[in-house]
Amino acid sequence: MTAGARPTPPTEPPPFPVFAGVLSYLIPGLGQIAQGRVGKGVMFMVILLGMFFLGQAMGNWRNVFMPPVDENQGNPIGKALVSVYNRWHFAGQFWIGIAAWPAIWQFYSPPSAAPPGDGQPGFWHDYQRAPRNAAEEREINEFLTNSDKSPDLGWVYTVVAGMLNILVIYDAIMGPAFIFLPRPEGETGEGIASGQPASAGGAAS
Repeated sequence: MTAGARPTPPTEPPPFPVFAGVLSYLIPGLGQIAQGRVGKGVMFMVILLGMFFLGQAMGNWRNVFMPPVDENQGNPIGKALVSVYNRWHFAGQFWIGIAAWPAIWQFYSPPSAAPPGDGQPGFWHDYQRAPRNAAEEREINEFLTNSDKSPDLGWVYTVVAGMLNILVIYDAIMGPAFIFLPRPEGETGEGIASGQPASAGGAAS
């Protein structure tokens, strides 16, 4: 390319934008990686998932859940809406994608009378499970009372991570952003499109 030539900015739409948006919902940044923007996608994945899991760890892994509702609330979707209404945090946490799906599974699964293994509930048995009785609620309240502000900050991290992923989904659908510089006075469109520099002063020699 000759000196002074300006490359033509690409104008093609991003590949499979809707599918890329779905991928970025499932796992933050996965849609960008599928579009070839690997660095950006990995950055989103590490930052948002790291923030989400850090927030859970700060809350003793008990701050992402859907509270149970009365069985007479209606159809499954109606029950979910009532649950989210009772604890709006999950409305933001939901957008982190698959990382928040265990809470949905725990909400719709019946209470297990027989914990796996030797009779002691394991980590995954209780992962993102809401407290199901007064004793568990009292245990969580004591934990929050006797702790510093870290558990409160933890659920904020999980909500912020989910809300930020909405922007990541939007970025995957819309594709990369390009900066179109203003055309210098006297420079023709053909010169830009073909990669040829305009003649000095805009006058043909």
